[in-house]
Amino acid sequence: MDIFGIDFTSTPTRSKPLTCVRCRFRGDVLQLEEETSWTSFAPFDAFLQSEGRWIAGLDFPFGQSRRFVENMGWPRTWADYTRFAASLGRPGYRAALDTYRAPRPAGDKEHRRAVDVATGAISPQKLYGVPVGLMYFEGAPRLLDSPATIPHLKDGDPDRVIVEAYPGIVVRNLLGRKSVSYKSDTRAKQTVAHMATRRQIVELLKVPSNPYGFVASGINALADDPTGDRLDAFLCAVQAAWAWMHRDSGYGAPADVDPLEGWIADPAVVS
Repeated sequence: MDIFGIDFTSTPTRSKPLTCVRCRFRGDVLQLEEETSWTSFAPFDAFLQSEGRWIAGLDFPFGQSRRFVENMGWPRTWADYTRFAASLGRPGYRAALDTYRAPRPAGDKEHRRAVDVATGAISPQKLYGVPVGLMYFEGAPRLLDSPATIPHLKDGDPDRVIVEAYPGIVVRNLLGRKSVSYKSDTRAKQTVAHMATRRQIVELLKVPSNPYGFVASGINALADDPTGDRLDAFLCAVQAAWAWMHRDSGYGAPADVDPLEGWIADPAVVS
């Protein structure tokens, strides 16, 4: 089975591209076979339309929180509110989120989905810092237009499957710590300690007793990337492979997954 992992960004450039890994899943081994960088959305769009039999893990929130969608009066299905958000255009979408946030008291400006709470992820409304709100805006409508199946959100081609991934929870699952620093996009903030942590993550992925039930192969060089983008892309593939192992039980989603919000493919969500 072909397994893909994609580290996403809302504005791909030469200095911060989309990073994609292609892996092969045989038995209990996930083998890294190819790495690719995309400096625009065009190759990503082509990937989403590509033929074959594959599953991909993508690192951005596929949905918004139920509370936000209902408070905004947006349509009450994932497909409909995602299409509506896209229709606003990027400036209009940003303005809608800013307008919603402005009058609300501190601590109640940005809401998290149930799966964000379970995994420690930030709100998909966030536009600043790590702008996952923009990642949703750029990514989710493209998923809607893809022929692939998105379990619990959209029916499509059963041979092409896309799940939401979140590398941060993989790292915490492996290291057993709530806060783990292992990368930075800023050269001055890239440390020897980050490198040591990335190497530790790589080694733990090669141990059969890791939380995902299989071992990784061919991944040593991923620790050499101080931005962590290559490693993160592979961690997305790990979550996609785990979901594939559990395809006969809803791809590992919890029984109470909210079809408005979506979910992240990881054992931490169902444990």
